[in-house]
Amino acid sequence: MNDVARRAGVTKQTVSNVVRGRDVVSPETRARVEAAIAELGYRPNLVARGLATGTTMIVGFIVPTVAHPFYSVVVEEVESVLEEHGYHLLLATTRGEGERARRQLAAVSSRSVDAVLVAGDRDLGEHVSQLEKLGVPVALCAWETNPPGTLPVVTVDYERVGHLAGRHLRDLGHRRAAVIAQLPSHQFRVAGLRRAFAEGGVDVPEGGLYTVSEPTAEAGYDAALTMLAARDRPTCVFASTDAIALGVLEALRHQGLRVPDDISVVGVDDIPQAAYAHPPLTTIALPKRRIAREATELLLRSIRGGIQPPADVSLLSPELVVRTSSGPPSAS
Repeated sequence: MNDVARRAGVTKQTVSNVVRGRDVVSPETRARVEAAIAELGYRPNLVARGLATGTTMIVGFIVPTVAHPFYSVVVEEVESVLEEHGYHLLLATTRGEGERARRQLAAVSSRSVDAVLVAGDRDLGEHVSQLEKLGVPVALCAWETNPPGTLPVVTVDYERVGHLAGRHLRDLGHRRAAVIAQLPSHQFRVAGLRRAFAEGGVDVPEGGLYTVSEPTAEAGYDAALTMLAARDRPTCVFASTDAIALGVLEALRHQGLRVPDDISVVGVDDIPQAAYAHPPLTTIALPKRRIAREATELLLRSIRGGIQPPADVSLLSPELVVRTSSGPPSAS
């Protein structure tokens, strides 16, 4: 670091500020320091810096999976925000296994991270008490069940997700709706849909609710076949994820049904495949990057202040994206 400082004609503290991503350095000075770093091949000794400052510049992040498009986008955005501030990401996945979730939480917390971010409540909800005892700032994001009252949460208004979908279908004139959802994980989405239809005087009966154990296209396909075997065929289907909805579209196509002429379909998330489905899928877009950015910046502010962020719940708004998989019910 001394060599870099001499080459750039600045102080050692200025080099440190550049390396750590602090915005107290002018663009011209930053460029000069970065050029010196490149010329000298300087790489910070993270262990030594951690011993000197009492920080590691590492944030642990626990997610259910990186295979799902939702979480892959969240991970990318968290990593980008951390890089902007000179921090590094330590990533762990639970893979839908409660015991693995417990082990990963223990592993992340044992690596002297400066903070921990947890996405998704399916596997770690029962370990909240362990999260509270980590001794570093902790925040939750994309939490769908009732969040704990002691940790901050940045998530989506999932009841509004279902309400947007239900209001869209109701306003199109649909009165016979079916729901294919992962329950109880997506119960708020379903509750929102039911509320929207109830506001129009329409009931979504229990018989029109089909539960899947995993939010996959395969599960959606099988559930759609079961739905179509029922006596009263619905005019529209709400799927609690886009992946489920893509399976529904495939099942309808194989059964010779037209979308949206025979049945309308609406999903949730707005994954990249949704726009290229046949037909393109109407969906409720979740603000994935905003969730990730707000949760990460919350943690970074807490690290700098040396405090645990306050127990607050920030609900971000979803957005209806209308494509051609939804339309008015046919006259027949």
